[in-house]
Amino acid sequence: MALLRGVWGVLTALRKSGAALCGDCGNRLRFPFSFVYLPRWFSSALNSYPKKPMTSYVRFSKEQLPIFKAQNPDAKNSELIRKIAEVWRELPDSEKKIYEDAYKADWQAYKEEINRIQEQLTPSQLVSLEKEMMQKRLKKKAIIKKRELTMLGKPKRPRSAYNIFISERFQEAKDGSSQLKLKTVNESWKNLSDSQKQVYIQLAEDDKIRYYNEIKSWEEQMVEVGRTDLLRRKVKPQAKRTES
Repeated sequence: MALLRGVWGVLTALRKSGAALCGDCGNRLRFPFSFVYLPRWFSSALNSYPKKPMTSYVRFSKEQLPIFKAQNPDAKNSELIRKIAEVWRELPDSEKKIYEDAYKADWQAYKEEINRIQEQLTPSQLVSLEKEMMQKRLKKKAIIKKRELTMLGKPKRPRSAYNIFISERFQEAKDGSSQLKLKTVNESWKNLSDSQKQVYIQLAEDDKIRYYNEIKSWEEQMVEVGRTDLLRRKVKPQAKRTES
């Protein structure tokens, strides 16, 4: 949003609205910040935007992960990340400073490149670009976060009894399209007796316990490396209403 605030400052200084700066846009512009038409220069401008630099710990972790994998080929990512976190925690400040300085240098270069690109755009283009960038961020945010969490070894969420059954039986289903297989397996689930379903219900309960233990350990590791932003949100219990 820093970019949007900067654009708003430019518009305020010029005492012009987004619509005034794009007088020839006609009905393509409904509101100053809502475009339904996006010019072709957006793609080249967005593609030239640099990626944000990795933090010092992420850089260290990404550097060490292949080494630890080679040394422990059978270990899970969560175990490797725990070992890497321990190494990072015990790393001397002088060695941590190498990664911190690299991050600061990359961040400075990142800001300079952003400023260079923005200086080449007109105020109306900046407004339009911010609109497009926000849309792309929404699409990429989930993918980027998923990749990061995978790299950091976040445990997979527990599966339901139905999902465990589907996963087990889907590969055993007769040849056919995926949709047909899913339909067949779904019918098989419906035809299971309560006692047969109880087996999968118990497996799901065991998976919940597995997830609880793994996520608790993983979150402790994230606290140690300063990634509290990845912790689950704690829901505060609602206060009981007192009868009047």
